[in-house]
Amino acid sequence: MFKPYRTIKNSCEAEYIVNKSRFIGYLFPVESEKEAEEQLAKIKKKHYDATHNCHAFVLRSGISRCSDDGEPSGTAGVPILEVIKAHHLVNCLCVVTRYFGGILLGAGGLVRAYSKAAALAIEKAEIYEYLPAKRIYFELEYSLYNTLEPFLRESCEPDNIEYVEVVKITANIEEHKAEQFEKALQERSSGKVTVKMLENAYISKRILTKA
Repeated sequence: MFKPYRTIKNSCEAEYIVNKSRFIGYLFPVESEKEAEEQLAKIKKKHYDATHNCHAFVLRSGISRCSDDGEPSGTAGVPILEVIKAHHLVNCLCVVTRYFGGILLGAGGLVRAYSKAAALAIEKAEIYEYLPAKRIYFELEYSLYNTLEPFLRESCEPDNIEYVEVVKITANIEEHKAEQFEKALQERSSGKVTVKMLENAYISKRILTKA
Protein backbone atom coordinates (compact mmCIF):
# COMPACT_ATOMS: atom_id res chain seq x y z
CA MET A 1 0.00 0.00 0.00
CA PHE A 2 2.97 2.33 0.33
CA LYS A 3 2.89 3.96 -3.08
CA PRO A 4 3.60 7.57 -4.01
CA TYR A 5 0.59 9.84 -4.33
CA ARG A 6 -0.34 13.51 -4.68
CA THR A 7 -3.02 15.37 -2.80
CA ILE A 8 -3.99 18.85 -1.65
CA LYS A 9 -3.62 20.33 1.83
CA ASN A 10 -5.94 23.31 1.60
CA SER A 11 -9.43 24.18 0.47
CA CYS A 12 -9.59 26.83 -2.23
CA GLU A 13 -11.86 28.37 -4.83
CA ALA A 14 -11.68 30.18 -8.16
CA GLU A 15 -14.23 31.87 -10.38
CA TYR A 16 -14.64 31.84 -14.15
CA ILE A 17 -17.21 33.78 -16.18
CA VAL A 18 -18.08 33.00 -19.78
CA ASN A 19 -21.06 34.37 -21.77
CA LYS A 20 -22.56 35.71 -18.53
CA SER A 21 -22.57 32.28 -16.88
CA ARG A 22 -20.69 32.25 -13.59
CA PHE A 23 -18.67 29.14 -12.69
CA ILE A 24 -17.22 28.83 -9.17
CA GLY A 25 -14.71 26.03 -8.66
CA TYR A 26 -14.20 24.66 -5.14
CA LEU A 27 -11.49 22.23 -4.10
CA PHE A 28 -11.43 20.24 -0.84
CA PRO A 29 -9.12 17.62 0.67
CA VAL A 30 -11.22 14.57 1.64
CA GLU A 31 -10.41 11.18 3.13
CA SER A 32 -13.60 9.25 2.36
CA GLU A 33 -16.81 9.17 0.34
CA LYS A 34 -18.70 10.33 3.42
CA GLU A 35 -16.47 13.36 3.83
CA ALA A 36 -16.82 14.18 0.12
CA GLU A 37 -20.62 13.95 0.39
CA GLU A 38 -20.61 16.19 3.48
CA GLN A 39 -18.55 18.87 1.73
CA LEU A 40 -20.77 18.64 -1.34
CA ALA A 41 -23.86 19.07 0.85
CA LYS A 42 -22.35 22.24 2.36
CA ILE A 43 -21.77 23.74 -1.10
CA LYS A 44 -25.29 22.84 -2.22
CA LYS A 45 -26.66 24.51 0.91
CA LYS A 46 -24.50 27.59 0.36
CA HIS A 47 -25.48 27.81 -3.32
CA TYR A 48 -29.07 26.59 -3.02
CA ASP A 49 -30.06 29.08 -5.72
CA ALA A 50 -27.42 27.94 -8.25
CA THR A 51 -28.42 26.38 -11.55
CA HIS A 52 -26.07 23.42 -11.03
CA ASN A 53 -23.58 22.11 -8.44
CA CYS A 54 -21.52 19.58 -10.38
CA HIS A 55 -18.71 17.62 -8.79
CA ALA A 56 -16.11 14.87 -8.94
CA PHE A 57 -13.79 13.25 -6.41
CA VAL A 58 -10.98 10.71 -6.38
CA LEU A 59 -9.79 8.74 -3.34
CA ARG A 60 -6.53 6.88 -2.69
CA SER A 61 -8.53 3.66 -2.51
CA GLY A 62 -9.23 4.00 -6.24
CA ILE A 63 -12.85 5.08 -5.79
CA SER A 64 -13.97 7.99 -7.97
CA ARG A 65 -17.36 9.57 -8.49
CA CYS A 66 -18.76 12.41 -10.58
CA SER A 67 -22.09 14.08 -11.30
CA ASP A 68 -23.42 16.43 -13.98
CA ASP A 69 -26.20 17.59 -11.62
CA GLY A 70 -28.65 18.23 -14.43
CA GLU A 71 -26.23 19.42 -17.10
CA PRO A 72 -26.20 17.41 -20.36
CA SER A 73 -24.59 14.01 -19.79
CA GLY A 74 -20.79 14.09 -19.84
CA THR A 75 -20.44 17.89 -19.98
CA ALA A 76 -19.63 18.63 -16.33
CA GLY A 77 -18.82 15.79 -13.93
CA VAL A 78 -16.53 13.86 -16.25
CA PRO A 79 -14.56 16.95 -17.37
CA ILE A 80 -14.02 17.90 -13.70
CA LEU A 81 -12.91 14.34 -12.94
CA GLU A 82 -10.49 14.36 -15.88
CA VAL A 83 -8.87 17.58 -14.64
CA ILE A 84 -8.33 16.01 -11.20
CA LYS A 85 -6.80 12.92 -12.80
CA ALA A 86 -4.63 14.99 -15.14
CA HIS A 87 -3.01 16.53 -12.06
CA HIS A 88 -2.62 13.04 -10.53
CA LEU A 89 -4.55 14.06 -7.41
CA VAL A 90 -6.26 11.75 -4.94
CA ASN A 91 -8.27 12.41 -1.77
CA CYS A 92 -9.59 15.43 -3.59
CA LEU A 93 -13.12 16.75 -4.19
CA CYS A 94 -13.88 19.43 -6.78
CA VAL A 95 -17.29 21.10 -6.94
CA VAL A 96 -18.13 23.56 -9.70
CA THR A 97 -21.18 25.72 -9.08
CA ARG A 98 -22.86 27.35 -12.08
CA TYR A 99 -25.16 30.34 -12.23
CA PHE A 100 -26.71 30.40 -15.70
CA GLY A 101 -26.25 33.71 -17.50
CA GLY A 102 -28.96 33.30 -20.11
CA ILE A 103 -26.74 32.27 -23.03
CA LEU A 104 -26.47 28.59 -23.98
CA LEU A 105 -22.88 27.38 -24.19
CA GLY A 106 -23.42 24.12 -26.05
CA ALA A 107 -21.85 20.80 -25.05
CA GLY A 108 -18.32 21.83 -26.03
CA GLY A 109 -18.62 25.14 -24.24
CA LEU A 110 -19.82 23.44 -21.05
CA VAL A 111 -16.95 20.97 -21.10
CA ARG A 112 -14.45 23.81 -21.50
CA ALA A 113 -16.08 25.96 -18.81
CA TYR A 114 -16.28 23.22 -16.16
CA SER A 115 -12.74 22.08 -16.96
CA LYS A 116 -11.46 25.65 -16.71
CA ALA A 117 -13.14 26.32 -13.36
CA ALA A 118 -11.70 23.09 -11.92
CA ALA A 119 -8.22 23.85 -13.29
CA LEU A 120 -8.26 27.39 -11.86
CA ALA A 121 -9.13 26.03 -8.41
CA ILE A 122 -6.31 23.48 -8.62
CA GLU A 123 -3.85 26.23 -9.55
CA LYS A 124 -4.56 27.82 -6.17
CA ALA A 125 -4.09 24.61 -4.21
CA GLU A 126 -1.14 23.55 -2.08
CA ILE A 127 -0.25 20.25 -3.74
CA TYR A 128 2.02 17.79 -1.99
CA GLU A 129 3.57 14.59 -3.22
CA TYR A 130 3.87 11.82 -0.63
CA LEU A 131 6.79 9.45 -1.22
CA PRO A 132 7.32 6.04 0.40
CA ALA A 133 9.96 6.28 3.10
CA LYS A 134 11.67 4.36 5.86
CA ARG A 135 11.59 5.58 9.43
CA ILE A 136 15.08 5.17 10.88
CA TYR A 137 16.79 5.60 14.25
CA PHE A 138 20.43 6.12 15.16
CA GLU A 139 22.61 7.60 17.90
CA LEU A 140 25.66 9.87 17.61
CA GLU A 141 28.31 11.17 19.97
CA TYR A 142 28.14 14.98 20.14
CA SER A 143 31.48 15.50 18.39
CA LEU A 144 30.41 13.23 15.55
CA TYR A 145 27.01 14.88 15.34
CA ASN A 146 28.61 18.32 14.90
CA THR A 147 30.75 16.93 12.08
CA LEU A 148 27.90 15.12 10.31
CA GLU A 149 25.10 17.66 10.83
CA PRO A 150 25.35 19.19 7.31
CA PHE A 151 25.26 15.71 5.74
CA LEU A 152 22.28 14.67 7.87
CA ARG A 153 20.37 17.86 7.05
CA GLU A 154 20.78 17.19 3.31
CA SER A 155 20.21 13.43 3.40
CA CYS A 156 17.21 12.80 5.65
CA GLU A 157 14.32 14.50 7.44
CA PRO A 158 14.79 14.30 11.23
CA ASP A 159 11.46 14.60 13.03
CA ASN A 160 12.78 13.97 16.53
CA ILE A 161 16.20 14.78 18.00
CA GLU A 162 17.00 14.13 21.66
CA TYR A 163 20.07 15.78 23.16
CA VAL A 164 20.84 13.52 26.11
CA GLU A 165 24.05 11.61 26.88
CA VAL A 166 24.27 11.15 23.12
CA VAL A 167 22.27 12.65 20.24
CA LYS A 168 19.33 10.36 19.44
CA ILE A 169 17.78 10.91 16.02
CA THR A 170 14.61 9.56 14.48
CA ALA A 171 14.18 10.47 10.83
CA ASN A 172 12.40 9.64 7.60
CA ILE A 173 14.25 8.96 4.38
CA GLU A 174 12.98 8.05 0.93
CA GLU A 175 12.70 4.29 0.67
CA HIS A 176 15.04 3.91 -2.30
CA LYS A 177 17.71 6.02 -0.55
CA ALA A 178 17.67 4.21 2.81
CA GLU A 179 20.34 1.61 2.05
CA GLN A 180 22.63 4.16 0.43
CA PHE A 181 22.22 6.50 3.42
CA GLU A 182 23.07 3.72 5.86
CA LYS A 183 26.28 2.91 3.97
CA ALA A 184 27.28 6.57 3.73
CA LEU A 185 26.70 7.10 7.45
CA GLN A 186 28.77 4.02 8.28
CA GLU A 187 31.63 5.31 6.13
CA ARG A 188 31.52 8.88 7.46
CA SER A 189 31.41 7.68 11.06
CA SER A 190 34.09 4.99 10.54
CA GLY A 191 31.59 2.34 11.56
CA LYS A 192 30.62 4.03 14.84
CA VAL A 193 26.96 4.52 13.94
CA THR A 194 24.37 1.79 13.48
CA VAL A 195 21.14 2.62 11.72
CA LYS A 196 18.02 0.82 12.91
CA MET A 197 15.28 0.52 10.28
CA LEU A 198 11.82 1.06 11.76
CA GLU A 199 8.37 1.10 10.14
CA ASN A 200 7.39 2.29 6.69
CA ALA A 201 6.37 5.92 6.43
CA TYR A 202 5.85 8.80 4.02
CA ILE A 203 7.69 12.03 3.41
CA SER A 204 6.01 14.94 1.66
CA LYS A 205 7.26 17.46 -0.87
CA ARG A 206 5.45 20.57 -2.09
CA ILE A 207 4.61 20.61 -5.80
CA LEU A 208 4.58 24.08 -7.26
CA THR A 209 1.60 25.10 -9.40
CA LYS A 210 1.12 28.03 -11.74
CA ALA A 211 -0.51 30.18 -9.09
